[in-house]
Amino acid sequence: MGTTVKRNIAILAGGDSSEREVSHRSAATILEYLDKNLYSPCIVDIHGRNWEAQTEDGRHFPIDKNDFSYTADGTKTVFDYAYVIIHGTPGENGIFEGYLQLMGIPFSTCDVLESALTFDKYKLNRYLESLGINVAKAILLKKGMTISPDKVKEEVGLPCFIKPSAGGSSFGTTKVTSAGQVEKAIADAFLENDEIVIESFLDGTEVTCGCYKTSRREVTLPVTEVVPQTEFFDYDAKYNGFVSEITPARIPDTLRDRIQKMTSEIYDLVGCRGIIRNDYIITAGGQINLLEINTTPGMTPTSFIPQQVRAAGMNLTDVLTEIIEDSFN
Repeated sequence: MGTTVKRNIAILAGGDSSEREVSHRSAATILEYLDKNLYSPCIVDIHGRNWEAQTEDGRHFPIDKNDFSYTADGTKTVFDYAYVIIHGTPGENGIFEGYLQLMGIPFSTCDVLESALTFDKYKLNRYLESLGINVAKAILLKKGMTISPDKVKEEVGLPCFIKPSAGGSSFGTTKVTSAGQVEKAIADAFLENDEIVIESFLDGTEVTCGCYKTSRREVTLPVTEVVPQTEFFDYDAKYNGFVSEITPARIPDTLRDRIQKMTSEIYDLVGCRGIIRNDYIITAGGQINLLEINTTPGMTPTSFIPQQVRAAGMNLTDVLTEIIEDSFN
């Protein structure tokens, strides 16, 4: 009997944003759950122009950017596929996807345009708003622009959120409850990005729902209810346990079905690929409001997608295999 040739999988991690640590934690989960009978995985750390393959024995080897390969002990390994788990730039905003497309290497996430669109919260929500999706009212500020607290109160109201237009894990995000907090919140957000969003506060139940599609089937995962113990769903709530995450969410079945249907529709409206996770606020009267789309959602042990996969009675190894193999069918 012949030996099955394993695909060489690069698990792209790190990146150049505040989310480097979270990305590496997600990458460790992917590495653990990939089917080692089918794949030969390797974490590839991306940090600026420094790209390194990190082998299981703890050694690091530079990536040859000419063909996305590395050489260890005289043996060259060329990657067949990239599982992108960089949260933030350059993996979530389309930059690295452009390189992979040029190299002809299939990857797990959205294409360049779709990644760039979903990474920019303001532009994404304006696009989806034009297609009938409910989103919060928002103001866009670019570096050098100013706005008075009175203007903020007039246009989006208080409380409101002030946050980077592109980013994740709630870095640089402030829930503003008084006019006196506006100036500092704007300054904090600009530390993360050159464009920021001032967004109206939506009072309601926060939920999140994962989804992926292949050429063979569509999978919309169970809805999770998010009950943060902090002021809002910030970094401590997301990664340090200051939150109750209830899967399935304590909502009527009809509302659950509407959220899952909307998640699937948004997936297609944007043109997503791989696993995504949409965050929503359910406000009075059962109105579903989109907060954002995560095209490289967290995959740490405490992240939503692994929880939802388990709640659906599925195995994460099988899900990852399904997504990877779909690129070769």
